[in-house]
Amino acid sequence: MTTELTIHRPDDMHLHLRDGEMLKAVTPHTSADFGRAIIMPNLVPPVTTSEQARAYRDRIMATVPKDHAFETMMTLYLTEGTDASDVVAGAKEGLIKAVKLYPAGATTNSASGVRDVATVMPVLEKMAEIGLPLLVHGEVTTADIDIFDREKVFIETILDPLRQALPELRVVMEHITTKEGAQYAKEGNENLAATITTHHLIINRNHILVGGIKPHYYCLPVAKREEHRLALRAAATSGDARFFLGTDSAPHTTSTKENACGCAGIYSSLNTMSCLAHVFEEEGALDKLEAFASLNGAAFYGIAPNRGKTRLVKEESPVSYPETIAVGDETVTVFDPGFPLYWRVENLG
Repeated sequence: MTTELTIHRPDDMHLHLRDGEMLKAVTPHTSADFGRAIIMPNLVPPVTTSEQARAYRDRIMATVPKDHAFETMMTLYLTEGTDASDVVAGAKEGLIKAVKLYPAGATTNSASGVRDVATVMPVLEKMAEIGLPLLVHGEVTTADIDIFDREKVFIETILDPLRQALPELRVVMEHITTKEGAQYAKEGNENLAATITTHHLIINRNHILVGGIKPHYYCLPVAKREEHRLALRAAATSGDARFFLGTDSAPHTTSTKENACGCAGIYSSLNTMSCLAHVFEEEGALDKLEAFASLNGAAFYGIAPNRGKTRLVKEESPVSYPETIAVGDETVTVFDPGFPLYWRVENLG
């Protein structure tokens, strides 16, 4: 039985760090365990220009402890007014690593998102030309579509037509939650990939609803039926280069989660690697963990794996993580996988 595993230092290819006091509180948890992260741009106001991305990067790096080796990979929030020339300039500078498509109203701070993909085609064509990835929050938002069907309908009505029209565009399906999403990614070419979160490998919709509403398991895209969770597990642990880790770790204060209209998001940065080791061990796939967490994402983005290494050691007794972290006068609740964690994370530099 494997009790120790050393891998290249992992990357988080989908991360929310927020800003202000929240940024200061959560950044050190990511930079402790991850070498790089794709930073989501849905602040208030959103990060829509290279100048704003540069300023946000500087604010992030000011919160990274001096002994942590960490690199930000910045993104821009795509709007119907995005300037294609600014996107190209930011990418050529090496600042902008991707552009994020939020359908308007799909998730937290997405009001400025895209209502009609046709309006942003000039930007997407430039991105395809220079090889800059488009990251898609893959859900439709029309009221007549059931929330559990949003991803499937998005693939059928928006994503697939877009890829047919612009096949050279590099696309990442962010935080897929369905067997249809996994299958679509699996059938794609080298221009298509998908991130999978830690929590969608562990929870299904029963965790949110059975025995009373559990707000700290509520996220968008919402967790689906058990058959979908199992399909995601199979994809993540397969070693297939199309799938890689994007935690979608999204901190909200506990008071805004435990609320009559609670915020969507799960904070998992602190214990993700322990959770993943547990999942991959359960699936008999510890030898595939490095590909999912450290290699596949880097390969898609055309960068070398992190030079640093991470050791995972299975202890006889559970390792402990705090239930909450402090943010000013409030707290953020840490993801509870619902089972004890035995894998301790050691960062070897």
